[in-house]
Amino acid sequence: MSFAELGLAPALVRALEERGYTTPTPIQTEAIPAVLEGRDLLAAAQTGTGKTAGFTLPLLQRLSLLDATSTKSKIRVLILTPTRELAAQVEESVRVYGQYIDVKSLVIFGGVNINPQKDKLRRRVDILVATPGRLLDHIGQRTIDLSGVETLVLDEADRMLDMGFIRDIRRILPLLPKDRQNLLFSATFSDEIKTLAAGILNDPVHIEVARRNAPAELVTQVIHPVDRDKKRALLEKLIREGNWTQVLVFMRTKHGASRLAEQLTNSGISAQAIHGNKSQPARERALREFKSGEVRVLVATDIAARGIDIDALPHVVNYELPSTAEDYVHRIGRTGRAGSSGEAVSLVCVDELKLLADIERLMKRKLNSVVIPGFEPDLSIKPEPLRKPQVARPPRNGAGGARQGQGRSGSGSGNGNSSGNKSAERAKPAAPKPAAPRPAAKAPGTGNPGTSRRRPASSKPH
Repeated sequence: MSFAELGLAPALVRALEERGYTTPTPIQTEAIPAVLEGRDLLAAAQTGTGKTAGFTLPLLQRLSLLDATSTKSKIRVLILTPTRELAAQVEESVRVYGQYIDVKSLVIFGGVNINPQKDKLRRRVDILVATPGRLLDHIGQRTIDLSGVETLVLDEADRMLDMGFIRDIRRILPLLPKDRQNLLFSATFSDEIKTLAAGILNDPVHIEVARRNAPAELVTQVIHPVDRDKKRALLEKLIREGNWTQVLVFMRTKHGASRLAEQLTNSGISAQAIHGNKSQPARERALREFKSGEVRVLVATDIAARGIDIDALPHVVNYELPSTAEDYVHRIGRTGRAGSSGEAVSLVCVDELKLLADIERLMKRKLNSVVIPGFEPDLSIKPEPLRKPQVARPPRNGAGGARQGQGRSGSGSGNGNSSGNKSAERAKPAAPKPAAPRPAAKAPGTGNPGTSRRRPASSKPH
């Protein structure tokens, strides 16, 4: 089946062909017709399945076909994402796919000056891609109008819940028209996601392109048992002897990521760290250099890596296993994407054996374990407690809307656990923000957003 057979307009098909895309992925095959019909959607898809095009393409088509005479001055599609990296990439997809149609898009996230965003919001914006925290900033300063939103997209909803954005989402929902289309994308159909979906979606189409919590089919997974103090030497050996030229390495903490990147660089392996303490320009530069091959190793924390979209990434290394088994699935999903094979390597010390057991229990199988000669683990070493990353949760009072987004990755910051993100976001805007609580962001009735409905049939394209 081709994109044209799915009902997409020639202008969209042309943009896709120029990017080398001719055949839709499974999720695109299922999602595009449903979104074109105006249906609500609940889709479980891991990274690399083409889910972004699965909703941006049909939304672009709907916007280009529907009569927008009365709403051209208002935002018509709102896409919420957990991190600024993902937000930027989604908005880039909108611009690339929509280059031959008359649709205007904008991305807003924290960590950058808010004033240029205010200026752009005064102009026509059809599709707004935003992180929850920065969106609440604009709502609080009354610089945004959501009364014309026809479609709401929650992208990577499971990660937004993990990061504590449920309160932010429930503050935003009542500010949208009740009569709208809702699309929810998640890597898993957890019980929390089902609860969220039940309160937002109306008679949704269900799509699941991979079994629950399953890793990508084309990812080869291997465990290398090793003592904790020999991990770096083993990583360097694997990179050099395997001639790995592009490696994404995961750490649990920002400090650990920075230290490992510095150590690798000092040993002659070019590396950069990406996490919440890095400024947005620094993070963008590190990602750009990694994609271009200037940097061989990108060391990332879990949340900072969300939204990293790299075609044919060959190697992912779990230098430290994540705190939850679900995060392991997210991590290895960065490789083996869109038909390309990949390898996920985990360096596991005695401290992490329980985490490994949790991962194997989730996936219902034992992972292949290979001891590297010269790095045999010392079985007499006793496990030590793991230092877990601190995840900042939103304050319980109602006045924390802007601070929540700025202190966590919802405004686009990295791994969301540092007060440094707050200072970065507060310092950059030129205009001071009011100290008092912002009533516009405190909409009533946030407890039950279940009144959402899809748009009337009369407005659907035929």
